[in-house]
Amino acid sequence: MKIGVDIMGGDFAPLEITKGVIDALPHLGEGVQLVLFGDIEAITQQFNEAGADLSKVSIVATTEVIAMDEHPTKAITQKQDSSISRGFEYLKRGEIDAFCGAGNSGAMMVGAMFSVKTIPGVLRPAVCSVLPKEDGPWGVFLDVGLNADCKPEMLQQFGVLGSLYLEHVHGFNQPKVGLMNIGEEEEKGSVLTQATHQLLKSTKDINFIGNVEGRDLFNDKADVIVCDGFTGNVILKLAESFYNLIQKRAIADTYFERFNYENYGGTPVLGLNAPVIIAHGISNARAVKNMIHITEKVTAARLTEKIAQAMQESIAH
Repeated sequence: MKIGVDIMGGDFAPLEITKGVIDALPHLGEGVQLVLFGDIEAITQQFNEAGADLSKVSIVATTEVIAMDEHPTKAITQKQDSSISRGFEYLKRGEIDAFCGAGNSGAMMVGAMFSVKTIPGVLRPAVCSVLPKEDGPWGVFLDVGLNADCKPEMLQQFGVLGSLYLEHVHGFNQPKVGLMNIGEEEEKGSVLTQATHQLLKSTKDINFIGNVEGRDLFNDKADVIVCDGFTGNVILKLAESFYNLIQKRAIADTYFERFNYENYGGTPVLGLNAPVIIAHGISNARAVKNMIHITEKVTAARLTEKIAQAMQESIAH
């Protein structure tokens, strides 16, 4: 397995990204190799300073960097020797099995859509985020910003994508899928959520448990919570703001520490023809190490193939 890593993307690149790579190396599975895209001199210098073994990685030298505030489509088109562009070029050709990075998230998405594209049958790829559960491990909710405007069929697929992710990557047995709404009753909600409820209710191969409300985000009622990207992004930013507030007020609590993005590293873009993991732009070495870890898990689980199979079966029916 070859995992590509964008060394130049992120607010603290290339220093923290390279540190994260070095920290991740001893924990990689047998046969896993990292392919680093970026400034070869900067990478080599950091490996030498850390006394790390360069033979455990391969480096693809790049001369351009896509900044965090650049226009995604224009940057991907004009900076073809950037670490992101070259990474997706390698992914498209099959020279790496997965690609991950903490750089410009818009450019990561444009690069993914231009190169590996979506799995046939997937209406729109989705990005999920972790929900730490008070009485259990954690769950996910999706979409969290990629698709602000959604159709019922898209939300239905998000339920399938999230369920497959938890089942095959994290070992959940029949993950409980819930639809974010303003009431538990089937007839509650907007035109969108009412129509989505009926679709999820009739969807085979997922464990749909009905509507959930905002108060159910952190309990164990649902493992996968489905919502449009607008709602999901509001929830995500609200959770982040509460965590930041708790940090500022120096409140020590083991549960709230589970909201720290560093614990999870990154999130997969579900529905693409190859594994792509996007990390937070402010990722430090610990977050990057965990980003590489989740990329390895997603790739080893052959999640892309599982989703493609599910889409084929859905089309057949």
